[in-house]
Amino acid sequence: MCGICGFTGEVLDRDEVIKRMTDVITHRGPDSSGVFAGDGVTMGFRRLSIIDVGNTGDQPIYNEDRTLVLTFNGEIYNYQDLRKELVDKGHKFYTNTDSEVLVHGFEEWKEGLLNRLRGMFGFAIWNTVDNSLFMARDYFGIKPLHYTQVGNSFVYGSEIKSILEFPGFQKKFNRRALDNYISFEYAPPPETFFENVFCLMPAHYLWYKDGKVTTTRYWEPKFDADENMTEEQAVDEIEKVFEESVAAHKISDVEVGCFLSSGVDSSYVSTYFKGQKTFTVGFDYGEKYNEIDWAKGLSKEVGLEHHYKVISTEEYWDSIRKVQYHMDQPLADASCIALYFVSKMASEYVKVVLSGEGADELFGGYNIYHEPDDLAGYKRLPLFLRKAFAAIAKALPFRFRGKSFLIRGAQTIEESFIGNCSMFTMEEKRRLLQDGMPCTRPQELTRPFYDRVQGKDDVTKMQYLDINVWLAGDILLKADRMSMANSLELRVPFLDKEVFRVASRLPRRLRVNPENTKYAMRKAAMRHLPPATAKKKKLGFPVPTRVWLREEKYYEIVKAAFTGETAKQFFHTDALVKLLDEHFQGKCDNNRKIWTIYVFLIWYDIYFSDPNGVKQ
Repeated sequence: MCGICGFTGEVLDRDEVIKRMTDVITHRGPDSSGVFAGDGVTMGFRRLSIIDVGNTGDQPIYNEDRTLVLTFNGEIYNYQDLRKELVDKGHKFYTNTDSEVLVHGFEEWKEGLLNRLRGMFGFAIWNTVDNSLFMARDYFGIKPLHYTQVGNSFVYGSEIKSILEFPGFQKKFNRRALDNYISFEYAPPPETFFENVFCLMPAHYLWYKDGKVTTTRYWEPKFDADENMTEEQAVDEIEKVFEESVAAHKISDVEVGCFLSSGVDSSYVSTYFKGQKTFTVGFDYGEKYNEIDWAKGLSKEVGLEHHYKVISTEEYWDSIRKVQYHMDQPLADASCIALYFVSKMASEYVKVVLSGEGADELFGGYNIYHEPDDLAGYKRLPLFLRKAFAAIAKALPFRFRGKSFLIRGAQTIEESFIGNCSMFTMEEKRRLLQDGMPCTRPQELTRPFYDRVQGKDDVTKMQYLDINVWLAGDILLKADRMSMANSLELRVPFLDKEVFRVASRLPRRLRVNPENTKYAMRKAAMRHLPPATAKKKKLGFPVPTRVWLREEKYYEIVKAAFTGETAKQFFHTDALVKLLDEHFQGKCDNNRKIWTIYVFLIWYDIYFSDPNGVKQ
């Protein structure tokens, strides 16, 4: 596990340049560093030692004749099987690392290597013979890769921070990203908040040769339900494949721990950790915002060594700048700061943790996936009638219970669902954004994904969209950045190619039905967990922003930002203050919308307004 970065072309003082690029991501790999400086390329690496922890695991890694040079971020869980296959084909290894399997595997199979891998990865391979660069990212986007072109140089890195250190790179704010951000609460890839800096999309590889970049998708999370599958068959298959996945994800030369909330996902993972360490954080705002007692009780019942921390309000607010610095891009998911604290605590005990990300997207766990069923009865009314009710509801200037129901009931899923998080409507965006700022319908971004699942049921469409957009843009972004900020490797056994193979065959009735979400997966978890935990309703990672923004102290902090110079560049500040005042006075709950804008303003000041801001 580590961070990688590099650039092509002839660059003045390249040793100093690559040192700056690697130093700025030291948190990703504090154990050692490495550099390859060859004709036409310079590659940097920071290492967090997990497999083959001696010096033999240091990168760059080479093939036998040193014509291929690899730097790699991630873990390959089936590397031992692949290594044996490659040895049988005549390849000679000089380390015991999973990294070396990639360089020999690429030599043997080229792009065909990728579909043989089981793991998380972002890696770069330089070919010294034809001066080509190959980069690839794992199936779901667990590990990041960013890139840009600066003059005749191609520049890449695990984090955008490395790219910012490259001489000649002109840092420009991407206004299109802000437009999407206030719809989604994150910047959907491949664009970023930095003009002309891109994410390599999940399940894609990239070739750079002769100044040209080409990207190709090599895998797609396709759902193909087996309607003949019985509940018992589904539960048996889920249990078997998940047990195999957890076992693979626990392979390590250092101790592995586990994050634990009150939910079924991390709880299910934790049942394979008897005698080992689990970690939980919460807030001192009652049971709604504190899962520690629940996690403590489960740990005792299962036989786990449990560690926990109560995050104080002051700690949380004091950490916002540091967290947004580490995020690289603004993320309005308030739980990312809680994830920072649980990662920080865990890093004091272990180097690796397992977590429950991905279960909701694969197995149908989000509460909003109930919506197609909830609207089914209403949608039996003629469309013209539903559209008339929706028009009346939209025209009314006040909020009322059922307003959203009437509006969404007149829409297709493609019109109403832009992902698990939907922040500001088009009307709200127009009121908020300054004249001249991009203001587009989020459906323009989601349409290509829906086009690929035409003919599927609405729940499957929602899952497909979330896997491709929300999972990579929010869930996995914060998981990578917050764990790596604390030099902690986070592994996600639900986001495994073989686990998805089973999940993709589940009939809709075994994913989401009137009884529950994640129906079959919960049944599998019940074989290992107390029924109350396995059946527990999806809660997320609750953070008391709603409460804080009705306290004078934090109201004033946010108001100062909303009326400041940065806000005036992008927003009508009177509209921002109105949002804040309505929430503060208890007229409505605007806490997530307020948080979305506030986080962006903090991030912008760090990366664009404060000359010392990016040196946290």
